Amino acid sequence: MRIEADEVTILAGVRHGRTLGSPVAIEIANSEWEVKWKEEMSPDPGKPSKVLTTPRPGHADLAGMQKYGLGDARDVLERASARETAARVAAGSLAKALLSEIGVYVVSHTIQMGDERSDAQLRPMPEDIDRVDASSVRCLDKDAEQRMISAIKAAAKEGDSLGGVSEIIAYGVPVGLGSHVHWDRKLDGLLAQAICSIHAVKAVEIGDGFSNASLRGSQAHDAIYFEDGGISGRGSSGSPSSPGSSANSGSSGGYKRRTSRAGGIEGGISIGGDIIVRAYMKPLATLNRPVIETVDLATGERALSFKERTDTTAVPAMGVVAEAMVALTLASEALRKYGGDSLAEFKANHNNSIEALQTLFV
Repeated sequence: MRIEADEVTILAGVRHGRTLGSPVAIEIANSEWEVKWKEEMSPDPGKPSKVLTTPRPGHADLAGMQKYGLGDARDVLERASARETAARVAAGSLAKALLSEIGVYVVSHTIQMGDERSDAQLRPMPEDIDRVDASSVRCLDKDAEQRMISAIKAAAKEGDSLGGVSEIIAYGVPVGLGSHVHWDRKLDGLLAQAICSIHAVKAVEIGDGFSNASLRGSQAHDAIYFEDGGISGRGSSGSPSSPGSSANSGSSGGYKRRTSRAGGIEGGISIGGDIIVRAYMKPLATLNRPVIETVDLATGERALSFKERTDTTAVPAMGVVAEAMVALTLASEALRKYGGDSLAEFKANHNNSIEALQTLFV
């Protein structure tokens, strides 16, 4: 929540603004710890002030209690909290910094909140990130933004919650990340796992995956053509190309797709260009008005899920987390492909790979 102030301290792995090659340790302290949770979550012997025995439907409470034989839902819910994603965003910032060295940039925006959707044609470029973050719901479409805010206020008034969809775009991804010969290294599979690991995300779409399922093959795939002209999609500065067809950017060796229905991945491998992923988040399980039926595990009697302070929606924040997860996945695969023990070696290997593409086949 916005009232929870964070204090970030880098403990190791960075000297004078540069990483050293050793593990980077980052501590993210929550201002509420001392006043609210220090005693309640104390490691010292004792008992909590209150034992929670009415698990929330849709949360990890009951399944976690059953798995580990616990009698207090708080032993589960604190570790299952999306608070954990703050660490992912911190780590993702390092991945973004690495990817930027090879011209890859990851951005996200909200495209749906409850029933309200934005204009599908409006997609942020990397230089638009400040505009996205300036929106309270992280939506570029100003008309949709106001409708989304109204929907949130209406749900909040009733003590309810809203889900939605965030779209994540990775610009300038080089060809060849992932694998078609290893089931556990397919890039779309890695991205799907990474996105679905985010709290309350229940579905992932890559490209036009959902709508493609209802089309014939002749309509669902991206036609290939060749465009000569060297390393496409990036200027000498290494920054992304100007806005245009997402199918025509990135380092693809001159081989382009006329559309981007596959979302930038074919056969588990990046095809060179932009990767498009959408994360679908269910409404939060914690409500400000306890109305969902559950069971009191202490008595076995019918009860209502307990109330705990919560946001009405976490979709805008989820998009930032999804950005981090996409960046971490792409950075991991880029390191696997290009290797190197230093940034200079990593970049040199990348450049050699891109140059080799220009003479392949044609």
